[in-house]
Amino acid sequence: MQIQSAFNAGVQGLQNAQNGLMQATIEVAKPTENQQAQSGVESPQAVDQTGAIVSALASERQGEASANVISRANEAIGSIIDIEV
Repeated sequence: MQIQSAFNAGVQGLQNAQNGLMQATIEVAKPTENQQAQSGVESPQAVDQTGAIVSALASERQGEASANVISRANEAIGSIIDIEV
């Protein structure tokens, strides 16, 4: 069993946050049920924009946390190198 480094976990978290944010922005851009009712066009793609915005905010927080993990991993590696030298 391989243990993932903190740096790699942070990078993976940033990628997941980016993907989540991209998906949330796509959902926000889709027409709501009210917009579809007004236009008279029915589509199964109507979304709850509030939920999509909440998902975008959650992805933002995930990205911030992942950036913090990368920063801390960088500091830890720097400290280890300073101790070893």
